[in-house]
Parts: sequence; structure tokens; C-alpha cells
Amino acid sequence: MRFMFVGDSMTIGRAGDYTWRYRMWQHLNASFGGPYAVVGPRTGLYDPRDDAATSHDYADPGFPERARRHLAGWGEGWQHMAPLIGGAVADGRADVLLVSLGLIDLGFYTAADETAANARRFVAAARAARPRIRMVLLPVIPNVRAESDAPFAAEVDRFNELLAKAVADLSTPASPILLGARPAGYDIHRDTYDGTHPNASGEHRLAGEFASVLHQAWGIGAPYDPAPDRARP
Repeated sequence: MRFMFVGDSMTIGRAGDYTWRYRMWQHLNASFGGPYAVVGPRTGLYDPRDDAATSHDYADPGFPERARRHLAGWGEGWQHMAPLIGGAVADGRADVLLVSLGLIDLGFYTAADETAANARRFVAAARAARPRIRMVLLPVIPNVRAESDAPFAAEVDRFNELLAKAVADLSTPASPILLGARPAGYDIHRDTYDGTHPNASGEHRLAGEFASVLHQAWGIGAPYDPAPDRARP
């Protein structure tokens, strides 16, 4: 089974981060019970000094390059990934997409309706490349801006409603789509380092939500264990 992580700055991470992708890799190593691969056209982290994804300075240097693969970008959202996903899925022969997108779209690029339309374009392009692909989509987690910007908070809520409708409309037996939830207990004042981007506890909570959906819906893996000393190859 071939997994691809797709996302924005919360997924790519910055220089020195572990990333929730790393936490998910640890989880799959411990619980998947069979061969798997992580696929995607990119491997880097965002480096603020270069304002680009030029870093490979992961917090654990033992995180192997084969597991660092992803399709994520700092400042990239649904509108950026929709044109890229078909080629990435075809090249990587991805079976399962784990997707966390939308916050940057709503914050800087598009309102809820257009963002939802781009999410639908993304699904169509992924399926055109791999008709039996499966997807898990996370809703947008409101960041610190939503606490003081009521119109922005309303757009986040509106988009999450539209995303749920898209999942209900587009999921098929051949290519199922699952909607995750805001991770249980996720608190932007405790689980992020700046009100948006996950710290170590936030990484575990994000990985745990994806892991729970995979396990409960499709029997993939096991319940998430956040133990930091989880065995890995």
C-alpha cells in the first residue's frame, strides 16, 4: 500500500520539526503489519531563511529519505495542489491520500465556495490518475486568527460544511473518501507553537486523527499510540 501526505505548512513543516508525517511513519511502522511505501514528489522542509523548501534538517536525522516523501508546501492550498495531484498520484502510484488543506486558501486566496470547488477539482484529478484511490480529508482547524476575526472564522465554518458535503457527494465504493474530524483535544494554545503550526503534541494529535480514521473505517493499522520510543526500523 502506497500512502501520500498532502498539505500546506502544517504538513510540510519547517526546519527542525519532526512533522506529523514523521509521527505517521512511526505509527505505520509499528502497526501496519505489511509492506507499505510513502510516496510523493517532495522530501524537504520549509526553511525560513530561504523562504523555500530547501531544508532537510528533520528533528530526527534517522527519518529516512524514502519516508520523507510528500506533496506539501508552505503557503500552498487546494488551488495549488489541484493541478499537481494527478501527476503526483500517477508517478507515485498512490493508493491512499492523507490530506490536510484549506486554512491557507481561506486566509489568503479564496473564499469558502471557491475553496470547496478547488477541493472537488483535486478529487477529480486524483481519480483521473488512479480511479480506485482512497482519500482521508481533514477539515480546517481554525487558527488564532479566527479568535479575533469573525468573518474569517465564519468562512472556516462554511468551508468545513462544504467539504463535508463534497465528501458525501463524491465518495464511491470504488474510490471512497472519508472526512476526519478536528483531532480530539486539539488546542491551538497548547498544540501549536504560533497559534497555527503544530508542535510535538499537535503533530501527534494530527497523526492520531488520520490513524484513527484509517483503522476504524478500513482496518488499516491500529489505534494510535503516541509513545515517543515506538519501535522503528
